[in-house]
Amino acid sequence: MDDQKIIELYFERNEQAIKETENKYGKLCQRIAYNILNDHEDAEECVNDTLSGIWNAIPPARPVNLMAFVSKLARNLSLKRLEFLSREKRCADMTVSLDELTDILPDEKYVPDMRDEDVGKLISIFLHKQKKDVRKVFIRRYYFFDSIKEISEQFSFTESKVKNMLFNTRKKLKEYLIKEGVEI
Repeated sequence: MDDQKIIELYFERNEQAIKETENKYGKLCQRIAYNILNDHEDAEECVNDTLSGIWNAIPPARPVNLMAFVSKLARNLSLKRLEFLSREKRCADMTVSLDELTDILPDEKYVPDMRDEDVGKLISIFLHKQKKDVRKVFIRRYYFFDSIKEISEQFSFTESKVKNMLFNTRKKLKEYLIKEGVEI
């Protein structure tokens, strides 16, 4: 079913909207949640919470891109769940992914006036200037938290190529952020 028709079902408060959303984006949500939580039961719970969250958000929200709306909600709920579940233990893949970015992102202790939204906009601008494969690999790693192995299989690249692409992209991103006045 077309995304706009699904959104209209939400506005009509027709429960079929939830079923259509799950049919179309359930596997995507499951993958996002599992990549973050590394547990099928917790991931399934996040998918259910995502569907419930969409029901509560539409209306009044009218997303332009339903897939982005759904995946962002699934990601945010999964990250909150991970924080709740793992005050002491952390998901290794996600922690490694985020650790890779610590050298290029501003630290709130040193740059308290830099908002996350501002940095996010700069990163988006930077990524749109990159080659399509580079952009997709970066997003798969740092937004969806895919492993190097999963990315290499998805794009038919060697793991070494993926690592090099990510290293070079992080390096260019750091230079770009500094050029844009972000203190790192």
